[in-house]
Amino acid sequence: MARPEMTSYDMSKPRQRMVLYRTVLHEGLRDDLPSYLNQDLLRKLWLVLRTLVGRTVRAVWEDAFPQLASRCT
Repeated sequence: MARPEMTSYDMSKPRQRMVLYRTVLHEGLRDDLPSYLNQDLLRKLWLVLRTLVGRTVRAVWEDAFPQLASRCT
């Protein structure tokens, strides 16, 4: 049986927050980014998020935002 698609996320729950951020990083359109992502929270979560996304997505984000890559050194 297929799992129902989530239509809302409780940002106070770490797992749901990670699912939302991972989904937006992978599938979000340009207009979705400022609507769904908070730059301070993204930087805070990046060390874990970068392990949840593929190499290409990780490289694109770290190339576009060097402050993310610098959190990993």
